[in-house]
Amino acid sequence: MDSAAKLQIYSVEERSLDSAVCVVRCVGGVVRVGQEFGAHLTLDRILRYGKAVAFMDPPHSAQVRLSGTGVRELEKGVVITAG
Repeated sequence: MDSAAKLQIYSVEERSLDSAVCVVRCVGGVVRVGQEFGAHLTLDRILRYGKAVAFMDPPHSAQVRLSGTGVRELEKGVVITAG
């Protein structure tokens, strides 16, 4: 069984050169603030129903803020994996 933390991008709400606010669904493992996804993305914030939380697990959805050079590759349907 694969327990790697995974997020699927539902939409990109805001984007700058080095950060993005996205609506996501957790599709694997436990996703935590501060976690790195590949070498180019860091999860900075998770908001569930307008409240900041430290983690989320499947099948929950949330608004997240990701930072790093990898934000330019985020689009609907993309799955990012921690590690």
